[in-house]
Amino acid sequence: MVRFASVREFRDKATRMLQEKDPVVVLRRGKVAGIYFPYPTETLPLEFKRELFSALTANIAERLKEAGLDEEEILEGLEQERQARR
Repeated sequence: MVRFASVREFRDKATRMLQEKDPVVVLRRGKVAGIYFPYPTETLPLEFKRELFSALTANIAERLKEAGLDEEEILEGLEQERQARR
């Protein structure tokens, strides 16, 4: 079962939530701020994985569009970060 928690609740109860087996959807002002998945001892249902992947990729695409970034700019930024770490 998926659990929903506000950012504050997740922060205050993180130790306990991280020990549980259920995924936690963290909400900030009613919108998804993040998702925590415990390391699965069993595999997640395929349909759940598909829905999650679809939702996450749509969210990422929207954020990139809002920021005015394209794939080439992102790859250039990653390469610059990688070189800066050397």
